[in-house]
Amino acid sequence: MIKIGNAPCSWGVEFADDPRNPAWRKVLQENADAGYTGIELGPVGFMPEDPATLGDALGEFGQELVGGVVFRPFHDPDAWDDVMDGAVRTCKALKAHGAQHLVLIDSISERRAPTAGRADKAEKMDKAEWTAFRDRIATVAKMGSEEYGLTVGMHAHAAGFIDFEPELERLLDEVDESILKICFDTGHHSYAGFDPVAFMKKHIGRISYMHFKDIDPRVKADVITKRTGFYDACGQGIFCNLGDGDVDFPAVRQVLLDNGFDGWCTVEQDCDPAGDTSPIDDAKLNRAYLQSIGFEGA
Repeated sequence: MIKIGNAPCSWGVEFADDPRNPAWRKVLQENADAGYTGIELGPVGFMPEDPATLGDALGEFGQELVGGVVFRPFHDPDAWDDVMDGAVRTCKALKAHGAQHLVLIDSISERRAPTAGRADKAEKMDKAEWTAFRDRIATVAKMGSEEYGLTVGMHAHAAGFIDFEPELERLLDEVDESILKICFDTGHHSYAGFDPVAFMKKHIGRISYMHFKDIDPRVKADVITKRTGFYDACGQGIFCNLGDGDVDFPAVRQVLLDNGFDGWCTVEQDCDPAGDTSPIDDAKLNRAYLQSIGFEGA
């Protein structure tokens, strides 16, 4: 059965210490009020790391913790302590609440930010840098999988060094499937200039978890032309409501059904925490859209 959850990033929560973040209990409350029964952890430290405190709140609002994201600079060898801090704390939180999915994302690099969505212009790592980068990802994947029993998925992300389809495929070829699968984000794949449905058909056997995100093609064209930064693009609404962009969600659903996908798909509509949108209204609209195209678990 396909189940639909949501994530704190749909409320603008990207970093745990951002003073603009809404209260964590408000996010749980509004996620429940919008009709969802599953939620991601958000950046570790946003929700309480004390298992009893968070466990009580999840129960209060009828929420299941689905997974958590390590959004840290895997590309930066000098940031390894920061990466491992985020990874270990996230693993502990997920295991404490019986969540399954550990998602790894190479965070935004200044070297890549101007070329988000422009694969032909993006700086590439040399062989030595790539090898060390790959090995850092594999180390965290192995820890999450073997030490904590989690399902680990790599998530391509605009303006990081796993942004474009060939980079994700190269990583998948070089890291064993037993420790690293794919958390597939439909919106980031479109942002990068590739076809999400075609990728899903090719790699569905390795996709363990889905992030549902849509892309406004007009905003995408504008931010790519102007070399707009990722967070500014979010503020301009590049991630629109599901069904309003260029991702073919009926086709996404069909690929999942045809291949017996069983588990969670999480809505992520990254937004500006200080923006003028209403996250709960968008969450309701996204859930209603998914129901309208046949996602019974929404």
